[in-house]
Amino acid sequence: MNVVLISTYELGHQPFGLASPAAWLRVCGAQVTCLDLSRQPFQEQAIREAGLIAFYVPMHTATRLATQLVERVRRLNPHAHLCFYGLYAPVNEVYLRGVGVETILGGEFEGGLARLFTRLNEQRNGERGNVGPGNTEPPAPAISLERLDFLVPDRGGLPPLAKYAHVLLPDGRSLVAGYTEASRGCKHLCRHCPIVPVYNGAFRIVQQDVVLEDIRRQVAAGAQHISFGDPDFFNGPSHALAIVEALHREFPQLSYDVTIKVEHLLRQGAHLARLRDTGCLFVTTAVESVDDAILERLDKGHTRADFLAVARHFRELGMVLHPTFVPFTPWTTLADYRELLAVLAEQELVENVAPIQLGIRLLIPAGSRLLELNEVRQGVDEFDPAALVYPWRHKDTRMDRLAERVQDMAAAADKAGISRAETFARIWRAAADARVEAQGEDGLTGPPGPPPALPVRAAIPHLSEAWYCCAEPTRDQFISIAEASPQSMAEPAAFV
Repeated sequence: MNVVLISTYELGHQPFGLASPAAWLRVCGAQVTCLDLSRQPFQEQAIREAGLIAFYVPMHTATRLATQLVERVRRLNPHAHLCFYGLYAPVNEVYLRGVGVETILGGEFEGGLARLFTRLNEQRNGERGNVGPGNTEPPAPAISLERLDFLVPDRGGLPPLAKYAHVLLPDGRSLVAGYTEASRGCKHLCRHCPIVPVYNGAFRIVQQDVVLEDIRRQVAAGAQHISFGDPDFFNGPSHALAIVEALHREFPQLSYDVTIKVEHLLRQGAHLARLRDTGCLFVTTAVESVDDAILERLDKGHTRADFLAVARHFRELGMVLHPTFVPFTPWTTLADYRELLAVLAEQELVENVAPIQLGIRLLIPAGSRLLELNEVRQGVDEFDPAALVYPWRHKDTRMDRLAERVQDMAAAADKAGISRAETFARIWRAAADARVEAQGEDGLTGPPGPPPALPVRAAIPHLSEAWYCCAEPTRDQFISIAEASPQSMAEPAAFV
């Protein structure tokens, strides 16, 4: 039986979420076609010939793009079994079943996909009774946290790594970036995080030999850098350090990047030098805010002082920190936003922050722990199935206007190649303009002041695509992603 695995968007990485289940399905005898629609055209013939079509939805944006394709896929092949798998599948189960998706798999999905294929293939070959509508066989659980013995991902049929995001270096060179995962899930319960409704504080490791073999094959295919996509690389520090030390012994010139919580960067700070010395080019950390009250609402597990301590430690070690933020929340005031900009300038982190990070609004998807807060439940609109979010508006309309303006400036700067420092200065002026509007309100009085004089600093290494999954994508982001493969996507006009 033919199987088509579809990814619509995964931050510019070659999708592990296609390559890993492809290996499992091919072992079961499936003829697997992997379609990464961020880099490949839609293949109608493959859709027509498939018995199972499965969409990988690790992110909000990927899910919205995937749902726009369901009707087209159904027209081409009304008999195929449709599956959605990944973080955003189980939390949107009601909506997805309403549009005709038959199987939902979240968490550790490889085993579930393999079992689904085997069941459908046996049905097709007449080896089992009818397992269609009306049968009494229980469906697979929407969320599985089973401990898997992983297989080495099979990347056959995916576009070459050179077509994906690169690492941009300060000297103008770029590195071909591969991507792998050494673990999934997370020990922590941050309220805004999409991992929590699925894993609920659990995490699972990918065996070391599988990770290293996956990287070997990507190096053979041209990778010069590896992005580890673990939600938190230090959920299992011993496992993580063993992998990068083995990696460095085998490929001493290979660089890599990881994502680690502020909390772990503090607690495991003694290990950071080992990351630096084994080739870690930069560390991404989700700071989200420099306001302690907002951090408490998000249940981030760190404070402003913790973030500043981490930034100081990175400077001492000569390491590069990439802080990410969700600056626009229902609780953010204009003074809060100005304070965030001031902190970035004072800490000399302007070059470390992608400008789009300064325009991101809080995302409240189905299943979000944010809905535990009474103030959130009372402040959001009804769930919007087209956008897959609970929409919210700031009580101060100037904040929503400022967010839109910052998003537009960041997108324009990216297209025009304007430096991060100059874009930051423009955003500072936009916040100053909003402050002029707010004279006498929120304690803001007097002239707003010019942008700070930033020290002359070289650009820092960073990936060429910088969107993040815990935030609401901007309109320009959504459209640009959809247009990456225009023959495959419906019009993105439904964006809210």
